[in-house]
Amino acid sequence: MEGMDGPALQRLVERIAAGDITPDDGVRQLTRLPFADLGDALVDHHRHLRQGLPEAVYAPGKSIDQCVRIVGELLEHGSGPVILSRVSDDQRDVVNIQHPGGRVTGHTMVWRVATARSERVVVCSGGTADAPVVEECAATLTAHGFEPTVIIDIGVAGLHRVLSHHDTIVAADAVVVVAGMEGALASVVSGLTGAPVVAVPTSTGYGSSFEGVTALLSMLASCASGMTVVGIDNGFGAACAVARMMRMGPLR
Repeated sequence: MEGMDGPALQRLVERIAAGDITPDDGVRQLTRLPFADLGDALVDHHRHLRQGLPEAVYAPGKSIDQCVRIVGELLEHGSGPVILSRVSDDQRDVVNIQHPGGRVTGHTMVWRVATARSERVVVCSGGTADAPVVEECAATLTAHGFEPTVIIDIGVAGLHRVLSHHDTIVAADAVVVVAGMEGALASVVSGLTGAPVVAVPTSTGYGSSFEGVTALLSMLASCASGMTVVGIDNGFGAACAVARMMRMGPLR
């Protein structure tokens, strides 16, 4: 059975109407909607129809076997990109053997990358230590068809570093800002561009950063109106926010 996004569902209905397949065969194909019951996991095949983004697999807390089976179910019966996030080395090695062809970026695995999109997305970070979150965000954006421009280590302690990338930031259709410490980079970037800005606080920083809480509160209190803020270290969520924003094309 092909993946069940909107166009695939329409093709199935048309094939039934044309007599190419029987109604019983059509019903059997639809039994995995809205979800497939794997016993210890309910794989949401209906999410792509509802949200435009398929379900992703969060690896922490799952056994290697669970990762293998859930990824396999999504590859065989799902639609759109398949993302396995926060994967451990052991999980990655076995899943890669069972389901070869996955693209590995840091601790994110991606299969069936979406058709390339034209929107320009920039992912920038305050420091090099924020790189794992940047990698997660960039890998998720790539899965959804974007080709993000990644800019590392332009924190506001050296404001000239931000300004040296001014033209790239202003030309973007969406910007993700990943920053720890006091999280000020997000406000600075959001003040430079009219494009949607998604801010990701990270747990990077010394004791008074409280593992990202200071950056989170700073971003939430930003005077740069309209900036979107996701949870601490949530590069995946930031990428999904951009994908939702861009579903109808650039917003400006």
